[in-house]
Amino acid sequence: MPVFWKHGFADTSLQELERATGVNKSGLYTEFRGKEDLFVACLRHYLQSQGKRGLLTREPLGWKNVEKFLKNGPLNKEEQQGCFAINSMREFAILPDEAYGAITENRALLQHLLAMNIEAEKPRMAPSAIAEMVLSFFSGLCIERNLKSGKASSNRKVENFIAALRNL
Repeated sequence: MPVFWKHGFADTSLQELERATGVNKSGLYTEFRGKEDLFVACLRHYLQSQGKRGLLTREPLGWKNVEKFLKNGPLNKEEQQGCFAINSMREFAILPDEAYGAITENRALLQHLLAMNIEAEKPRMAPSAIAEMVLSFFSGLCIERNLKSGKASSNRKVENFIAALRNL
């Protein structure tokens, strides 16, 4: 996964995957049909291992959960920057259909969980519309992590965004 994360799908070579895994080409093809299958497996693993969804299911539902999600979402414990799924969206045109499906399915789930939290706050605007804005803001934060912007800068942006959302 770190190799795909760093180089993207298109720029990751089989030789780099062999070096990173310590498994030769024939061994990789024993487990996966090709680079595409390995990428999809990495992406699914990444999406399933993220604790971000759990932040959006904590009781009581509301703005605090959304704020924690945004503050913790674009950060990762890996040395890579940004979010693997968001970074992968830049290559949708060449990604396997399964990767596109996994990412869009995950985004739909996140949008639903965000809307549940927003609905609990009884906003004047439709919770689903606000959830769409939050998910777009989240994507932007994840992309900015590639610039290695500091956590303090991200936190300030999140706090300002949440303050604005509370007025909707």
